[in-house]
Amino acid sequence: MGHAYSALLAHDMARAAGGQFLLRIEDIDTTRSRPVWEQAIYDDLRWLGVTWDAPPLRQSDRIPAYLDALHGLWNERVLFPCTCSRRDVLGALGAPQEGAALPSGPDGLIYPGTCRHEADRMGAFPDGAALRLDMEAAMGRTDFGFIETGEPTNHTATTISHSAKDLRTDVGDIVLSRKDFIGSYHLSVVLDDAFQGVTHVVRGADLYDSTKIHVVLQRLMGLPTPTYLHHRLIRDDTGKRLAKRDDARAISKYRADGCSPDDIRAMVGLERRD
Repeated sequence: MGHAYSALLAHDMARAAGGQFLLRIEDIDTTRSRPVWEQAIYDDLRWLGVTWDAPPLRQSDRIPAYLDALHGLWNERVLFPCTCSRRDVLGALGAPQEGAALPSGPDGLIYPGTCRHEADRMGAFPDGAALRLDMEAAMGRTDFGFIETGEPTNHTATTISHSAKDLRTDVGDIVLSRKDFIGSYHLSVVLDDAFQGVTHVVRGADLYDSTKIHVVLQRLMGLPTPTYLHHRLIRDDTGKRLAKRDDARAISKYRADGCSPDDIRAMVGLERRD
């Protein structure tokens, strides 16, 4: 239901503005991609009345572009190879004080910088290694800010700014490429948004902190920054967020139970279509 709301909201806004709605298949992580799940996306969107204005962009076809970008960032000396496992990160962070939580950011535990201090950044590009963004080096070369429009019912646009200190302490040295696949969510969506000429990004408030990372990457690579709308999350009566992991709330199940697309729109707080 959360993804249905996001897709419907973005589609409604694109159509109202005379713009285009684009569909992207984010399949670079093959462990989390299956043809049957991709087909379910097409089936659910078509049933909801969502149409797209260009053939879907498949990220697995864009690996060379992601690799080129990584080479460029490596040459700028803002990446470093990392061999740390999750256990290594936990060990480096140490045990928190009683009642305190370990520092966490958009990608989980905030990296303590172990390999950053030891990395050789003057050598050849390290094929087959995990690569992290040196946030301190990145923020030393770029300003930071983006436009947030707010929900459609509140059209007040606001410029959001974050300091270098915010990014170092609250986000840290995030992974831009892993050993088992080239690129990451952060790198790929930034490059794909620019490639597709995306001007407005509509997504859930749970991705707000990721947008900080995306704007940093846009500045580093000289890419345009879209306007962002981080919408409210759809929750059940107990306050639990409704997302794809909540299989009992899958759109296909509502469809099988006889619900209409307008029923779904009503459930997520959107007006019925004309």
